[in-house]
Amino acid sequence: MKFIGCFLVFLAVLGIALLNVAVGAGECGRSSPDREAWKLAPCAMAAQDSNAPVSSSCCQQVKKIGQNPRCLCAVMLSNTAKSSGIKPEIAITIPKRCNIADRPVGYQCGEYTLP
Repeated sequence: MKFIGCFLVFLAVLGIALLNVAVGAGECGRSSPDREAWKLAPCAMAAQDSNAPVSSSCCQQVKKIGQNPRCLCAVMLSNTAKSSGIKPEIAITIPKRCNIADRPVGYQCGEYTLP
């Protein structure tokens, strides 16, 4: 009987652990790429026009999100970004335009490659 109780507690703990992993398993951890895309609002003009200046607040957000290249890529290709008029082929140039030294150069982002 004691064994069954311990086994049930073990299963409950394992279930909770697996649930947490599943929830945090996305490209951006527990946050969705669409939610993260809102943080890049200061980049809107720079992500639509390659000649538009990139603001320091945009660069700060890109640097933060860009610490996880999979997340940055997912954000740039997200439904939120697309519906905001973001052009992925221009958006992927923002880390370079921000002069982020440790940007993921050559990272494949869908059909795009980060410069």
